[in-house]
Amino acid sequence: QVQLVESGGGLVQAGGSLRLSCVVSGRTGSSKPMGWFRQAPGKEREFVARIMWSAGSAEYADSVKGRFTIARDVAKDTVYLQMTTLKPEDTAVYYCNTYPPGALTSNWGQGTQVTVSS
Repeated sequence: QVQLVESGGGLVQAGGSLRLSCVVSGRTGSSKPMGWFRQAPGKEREFVARIMWSAGSAEYADSVKGRFTIARDVAKDTVYLQMTTLKPEDTAVYYCNTYPPGALTSNWGQGTQVTVSS
């Protein structure tokens, strides 16, 4: 059974940086692309970034382009999201999943809270 465990969130001032991690246990060699998503209070979950598992190529939402970098460690089945120049509007719970979501599991992890103060 695939499990998604996100970590690395926290409270940071605007302009600061955070690095999120997502361990994907039970992936069993799948090549499905992985993505990061976020959900702010009162809003729907939205796409942030995705990465092709084998090639490592990435795409980003316009709102984070140039500030966030997604990466993966194939040997560790781990996906990362390096976030820099954080803004208050980046405040949300961040989740990882396949891209599109649900290809490996219908469940989401617990997410990791990112709070950016102005």
